[in-house]
Amino acid sequence: MNTRTNDKVLVPQDQLTALGIAAFQNLGLAPNAAADVVKILVLADLFGLSTHGLSRIESYGSRIQVGGINANANITVDKPAAGLRLVDGDNGIGPLVGMHALRAAMEAAQDCGIGMAFARQSNHFGPISPYGLIAAEAGFASIIGSNATTTIAPWGGTDARVGNSPIAFAVPNPAGRHFLLDMAMSVVARAKIRNALKAGSEIPDTWATDASGRPTTNPKEALDGFLLPIGGHKGYGLALMVDLFAGLLSNAAYLTHVKSWVDAPDEPQNLGHFFILIDTRKLGSVQWLTERMTDFAAILHDSPPADPARPVIQPGEIELNNLARQKSEGIAIDADVLRLLQQYANQAAGVQPSA
Repeated sequence: MNTRTNDKVLVPQDQLTALGIAAFQNLGLAPNAAADVVKILVLADLFGLSTHGLSRIESYGSRIQVGGINANANITVDKPAAGLRLVDGDNGIGPLVGMHALRAAMEAAQDCGIGMAFARQSNHFGPISPYGLIAAEAGFASIIGSNATTTIAPWGGTDARVGNSPIAFAVPNPAGRHFLLDMAMSVVARAKIRNALKAGSEIPDTWATDASGRPTTNPKEALDGFLLPIGGHKGYGLALMVDLFAGLLSNAAYLTHVKSWVDAPDEPQNLGHFFILIDTRKLGSVQWLTERMTDFAAILHDSPPADPARPVIQPGEIELNNLARQKSEGIAIDADVLRLLQQYANQAAGVQPSA
């Protein structure tokens, strides 16, 4: 049963999953491929990351329809060394390429204790924290990253040459809450700047620059300019390192070689990802890791909060709280997204849904 709250609809996880799989199958994906994609996107929605959840069917679907994404990608995995995997995504839909790379890195880590997968010829693969959770549930600590379309100027520069490339870290707690840190390289998302423009309010001058590279408090100038990286020049350096691993070393596109899916939706992006996994079972027993991870979290939680209404938490707790609540109550999905999913799921395969 679906429940409506304002412009959101609460849908049980199993129903939303089935609807998403049917929608992606009608976009041309094989059943197993559609299930992989929906697994990541539904986890994003469960975490409360709705901008990176099943709402992505709008951009993914339109790009498939115009040939920018290959719905029938033949994804291959090469093994150049015992702990290394090279994944060619064949311009497949990003979460599908991501799941292939995750499984490849898991296999390598099981064999060697630590494994790494480089993926190329991919597209936007959703948020990283769902991959981190899947890895953590299987006993793996992880470092995962992806490059992205350029929206950040080089430090001191005046044009967009660096991607807002995300990186994430996860460490499992076998009997508790996993540590999950997922972050992009900009101080804020462009959506927050757009919201400030709609509200007619200024923004902090640490969020973005204007088109000339000067910090600005004007949201219109910021949207015409560039996002600022976290930590100033340090965030800039970190963004470059993510792109070196995800793009350059994976033999994918990097920096300005990455195509914009907005400006060129019918062209392959050739995004790259990297997955570094550590099999924690090779380090010690489940009890050993549980005790240390529980103590780690307790040290943080026991810090007296500056604001009593906001106790200290460790990264991932908000997302895992959202996941537990929405598994029980249903996933809050935007009504327009639900309608689009239903249109794709109920149409004849390969037909563009009406606006």
